[in-house]
Amino acid sequence: MKSKLKTINDYIQSIPGNRKTLFLKLWDTIKNNMPEEFEERLSFGMPGFVVPESIFPDGYHCNKNEPLPFLSLADHKNYISLYHMVLYMDDKLFQWFVNEYSKISKKKLGIGKSYIRFTDEKDIPFDLIEELMKKMDAHTYIKLYLKQINSRRK
Repeated sequence: MKSKLKTINDYIQSIPGNRKTLFLKLWDTIKNNMPEEFEERLSFGMPGFVVPESIFPDGYHCNKNEPLPFLSLADHKNYISLYHMVLYMDDKLFQWFVNEYSKISKKKLGIGKSYIRFTDEKDIPFDLIEELMKKMDAHTYIKLYLKQINSRRK
């Protein structure tokens, strides 16, 4: 089913109750630390950041009409997911995040290849998320993305 939400504000306003405050706090942490070349946009039905077409006109290989996604944030019934594409592509960055998280939290990190799942406000490492946002610029991300795509085609 296609979402009727058209803007990031629509998405945020649709979040129920007290989770909206938590979502906004996490969104602001991301937004305030995102490198300037990324563009804020509702992408694939979620608030996120993309590589604008002015920097990478080729678009996303899964849908050439969409800009290359970089990060999305989604509210779910029982958790918030942060989808960070570089965590999927860069094992070094993935391991860095897992190791740093283990230094600040005793709780098991809910993490997959491109997502981090947060079920409790106490477990959101805002300072670590802030640092993660500063670790990748759009041009380096494009190189990683193209390397990943080209390796699949071989």
